[in-house]
Amino acid sequence: MTQPPTAPPTPPPVPQIPPDGPGSGADAYPAATAPQPGAAPSGAAPAADVPRRTAWSEGVRRLRTAATTEPGRLRAIGAVVAALLLLFGAVSAWQISDRVAAADAVVDHSQPLSADAAHIYRSLADADTSASSGFLAGGDEPRSERRRYERDIREASELLAEAAANSAGSRTARRQIAVLNRGLPVYTGLVESARADNRQGLPLGGAYLRYANEKMRGELLPAARKLYTAETEQLGGDYSDAESWPLLAVGTGAVALVALGWAQRRNYRRTNRVFNRGLLGATAAALTLLVWLVAGHALARSGLNESDTKGAGSLQALNEARIGILQARGDENMTLVARGGGAEYEKSYRKQMAAVAGNGERGRSGSGLLEEAREAADDRSGRSAVEEAQDAVRTWQQRHKQARAADDGGNYEDAVARVIGAEDSTRESFDEVDKSLGRAAAHEQRQFEKAADTARDRFGGLVVGALLLSVLGAAAAVLGIGRRLAEYR
Repeated sequence: MTQPPTAPPTPPPVPQIPPDGPGSGADAYPAATAPQPGAAPSGAAPAADVPRRTAWSEGVRRLRTAATTEPGRLRAIGAVVAALLLLFGAVSAWQISDRVAAADAVVDHSQPLSADAAHIYRSLADADTSASSGFLAGGDEPRSERRRYERDIREASELLAEAAANSAGSRTARRQIAVLNRGLPVYTGLVESARADNRQGLPLGGAYLRYANEKMRGELLPAARKLYTAETEQLGGDYSDAESWPLLAVGTGAVALVALGWAQRRNYRRTNRVFNRGLLGATAAALTLLVWLVAGHALARSGLNESDTKGAGSLQALNEARIGILQARGDENMTLVARGGGAEYEKSYRKQMAAVAGNGERGRSGSGLLEEAREAADDRSGRSAVEEAQDAVRTWQQRHKQARAADDGGNYEDAVARVIGAEDSTRESFDEVDKSLGRAAAHEQRQFEKAADTARDRFGGLVVGALLLSVLGAAAAVLGIGRRLAEYR
């Protein structure tokens, strides 16, 4: 059966184009445009702006991500342990370097300056004593006294120049040195005027010498005492710096060892391996450095303390005794120079002699500066020299009583002979005391130098060793962690 033909579909009606006018033509029907590449489809919401990450935030994100994995944790542990070991070595080297510098200052700077300051005081006091001794001899001044006076002034001037060059860091020392440099020429001028008048037999010479003595006692010796005190305090400060414990280095080393112990325990718990050779080597390096640091400093500290008690301390006691002896001798001479008006000088002599000799008994506290110096001496050589000085002081006191009896009885010439004579005089006793104390001081100086040099040697190699061991320990820790990381590849 035949199907009837189907009619074709009717096309859609074509819109009528209105006549020309407003809104007609292309303006009425804009041309369709192709979508732009990357443009959002019609009706879609615009995409939100994604914030850009900074390098720091990106690094932190990666670290956090890495820390969630075992290899990342191992890398962090290795970095921390290596940093602690390097820090331990750096802090140890720094603190030991400071203590080595302080120990060097004790031996090469502060102790010599303290000794020179004491020498300045003794030279000035001895010059004053020599000037009065020469004056008592009248116009015929002994050449030995004159040479001794000139030597004392020359030594004081030279030591003041050295102290000025080496005491730049102390304001007190510089101020006292300036006082001494200004006053010393005035003093020597007064002494020369006294000598000139004394040679001519003029009574004015005694007045000039008393003025010179007042200048010495009222200005120069107090300044020299302050200089000695300042340099001795600097010596004590250097001792304290050299002997102080390097607590920061010890604490850093303890933290590094704890971190290494924790890292090895963690490694054992996760792998059941007892040892990690790298971490074990790092622990050995850190422990070696810590033991070396503590033991080396303890030995050096002991040596410095020995140099202080057996050397510097004994020297200070001897210096005080020698200063007292010189002042007593000067008072004794000036008592006769004053010719009947020397009551104040005699009073000062007794005060100084009581301070030096005490009650004259050995082995008892409060027995004077000489007994303190004898007790400070640590061996027979030092003690025997001080004991000889004690014996000479007792003889001096007996001869002084005889001289005072002669002067009080009106026999001035006999009193002068008993004070400045060549034999059986207080001058002879004074010289014996001074020589004995000088011998004791030289012995104690050698003791100090020996102990201090030994103490410095005990610091030897510790600075370099600290840096080397810390680097080796850090390298061993990195290698040990690296072997664990290799297991994850």
